[in-house]
Amino acid sequence: MSDDEAHNQTIESASAGASMTFPMQCSALRKNGHVVMKGRPCKIVDMSTSKTGKHGHAKVHLVGIDIFTGKKLEDISPSTHNMDVPNVTRNEYQLVNIDDNFLNLMSNEGVPKDDVRVPEGDLGKDIQAAFDEGKDLLVTIISAMGEEQAISYKEAPRGS
Repeated sequence: MSDDEAHNQTIESASAGASMTFPMQCSALRKNGHVVMKGRPCKIVDMSTSKTGKHGHAKVHLVGIDIFTGKKLEDISPSTHNMDVPNVTRNEYQLVNIDDNFLNLMSNEGVPKDDVRVPEGDLGKDIQAAFDEGKDLLVTIISAMGEEQAISYKEAPRGS
């Protein structure tokens, strides 16, 4: 591989990952916002700032819940350092079918989406039961850092 090829490959891989997160100074993070902790997208549920110590930097203690697994994560970082914030999006899709433990969804624009699993636990059972009853459902999908998961659903208004 030539230097040019290696350089181009580095740029491509850097730009591919760059859209998943953006940097934010630790002191600018807020409770109920999002942050990447230990490589996982988390919602901040608690944060506290310690006083500046003998060596100068105030530390921010963050407590977050992984938005996909629900696991609690903690991190401590100097307030002046940047942390990655995940780009989190929520989209509603019409549920068309459930096939082999995957949701067959359709966007408002008519674009099919069939790569999201039926969620674990009660939510998945509730979606399956409502679908089996013949209800028209709108499923909310949360996406961040290349992962997606169904987080809620509601009955679609008739005639939509």
